Formats: sequence, structure tokens, C-alpha cells
Amino acid sequence: MKKLSVAFLLLSLASCFQPERKCEKFRTGTFEFETYLNGEMVKTTFVRNDSIEIDYFNNKVDSSTIRWINDCEYILKNINPKNMTEEKPLHMKILTTKGDTYTFEYSVVGKDKKKKGTAKKID
Repeated sequence: MKKLSVAFLLLSLASCFQPERKCEKFRTGTFEFETYLNGEMVKTTFVRNDSIEIDYFNNKVDSSTIRWINDCEYILKNINPKNMTEEKPLHMKILTTKGDTYTFEYSVVGKDKKKKGTAKKID
């Protein structure tokens, strides 16, 4: 009975925890995102205002429109897609925020496979 009480207490405490989610701070600004691509760490810098995002990656510039669904979710659509893959919009969702970073998940609109990342606001 004692083990059951302890387990219930831990479960109820864990269910009360809400991660920080102050998304409005990350609607605009300059950000960095690092990830592994083909076994190598690469960095993308992007500048976002309320309706446009400009990405800088490997000396290339790419622009997308932003349509906000709510304070923490938006749809990115490439302005000048170069192939069929780039024509597909991305659903972006900010999951948590902490200081000048946020953790997000993204997927192609209509697809179930989601990936996660962390971006840092640098300006």
C-alpha cells in the first residue's frame, strides 16, 4: 500500500509540471540551428519577421512565407522552390522555451513523421 501511495504522489506531481512555453518571444529575430547532416555538424542561420523567414545555409539564401496558426505554431512555405520536395510546406511547432532557446518539432504538412531541433535566438 505504501508503494502505491508513493507512486501516486510521484505521478500527480509529474502531471502538474508544465514546461516553459513563451513563444511570442521567438516570432521575430535572428536564430541559429545546428544539426548533423551526413555525419557532419552543420549550422543554419535564419532571420524571421512576422511573415517571412530567410535561411542562410552553405552560402545559399532561401526564403519562405510564414502563416501563424497560433503563438507557437506556423506553416513555412518556400517562396521559390527548386524541386517537388521544396514545394511541400512545413508545419513548425515550438514545444518548449528556455532563456534564448526553444525546442521545436517539424514535419511536412500532412505527414506523421516529425523531427525535433533546438534553435537559439542570437539577435
